[in-house]
Amino acid sequence: MRVLGIETSCDETAVAIVEAPAGTGPVGRILANVVYSQLTEHRRFGGVVPEIAARAHLERLDGLVIEALAEAGLGLADLDGIAATGGPGLIGGVLVGVMTGKALAFAHDKPFLAINHLEGHALSVRLTEQVDFPYLLLLASGGHCQLLTVRGPGDFARLGTTIDDAAGECFDKTAKLLGLGFPGGPAVEKAAVGGDPQRFALPRPMWRKPGCDFSFSGLKTAVRQTIEKLPPNDPRAVADLCASFQRTVGDVLADRCGNALTLAPSPTLVVAGGVAANVYLRGRLETLAASHGARLVAPPIKLCTDNGAMIAWAGVERLRLGLTDALDFRPRPRWPLDPGAGVGAAVRV
Repeated sequence: MRVLGIETSCDETAVAIVEAPAGTGPVGRILANVVYSQLTEHRRFGGVVPEIAARAHLERLDGLVIEALAEAGLGLADLDGIAATGGPGLIGGVLVGVMTGKALAFAHDKPFLAINHLEGHALSVRLTEQVDFPYLLLLASGGHCQLLTVRGPGDFARLGTTIDDAAGECFDKTAKLLGLGFPGGPAVEKAAVGGDPQRFALPRPMWRKPGCDFSFSGLKTAVRQTIEKLPPNDPRAVADLCASFQRTVGDVLADRCGNALTLAPSPTLVVAGGVAANVYLRGRLETLAASHGARLVAPPIKLCTDNGAMIAWAGVERLRLGLTDALDFRPRPRWPLDPGAGVGAAVRV
């Protein structure tokens, strides 16, 4: 089974083709995975500009589809399905991807699969690792931070979510305030190398409280106030603050995941999303998982940030179950994995 995946929900224009083995087991093979990063277009603004992102997707997507097919040595007739991110995300970009996916599916009589971007992250680990359902998932990125039990494609129970900002957004804001550049996650991680993680005492919102919800707005405020007091042109202070900030986020994530592992015991803790690319945070979560008798599994770093391979793989998982979509599918700027869950809601495992 071969599926082409299109990802255009934010500032990465990505197309990939994955191949899955016969049967229903996990672990596939990436035949092509091409990404056009829009960093140059957005860096001078210090963040993603939706209209610029949508235009860049429109200009690049057709060429990337051609490039992916050439890299895989396939034609559209060789595919079993076309998958595209249907939301959530910046609606202009989502529209570009969905309309392209629909056009390819219609013109070549292929099944169309509208993929929830979050489900792409949630299932991506099964593309490269032997991970069976159910498993516990920490999904942490620039726009999302939540804990879920993953029971299968389209079958998620949310244990907790952020009540304000996402962890990745907190990284981006810290980098912007320190003038480290965009995207913020890798910049903060790089600046933290060699820093003293104990120098600055920062607040740990929700730490040691019941439940699995997150909060990061108070931490953002504390970082801003600390930066205002830093001596000018002091690289050591910047390194120490980044290390202290990273440690604090690690404390919060480990505490919340610890609660989740107690409420919904699982032999596997998966971390996915852009924040999962942070090596320090992976180490903290690996130690936590081991203390609960579980193993930590994360996708390869190149599959943590937005990419077409995770969308193609989610398409494989859904196509195996016959979960295809009609060509009148409407893109969704908001699309929760567990529509029945709310902040602070009772845990459903």
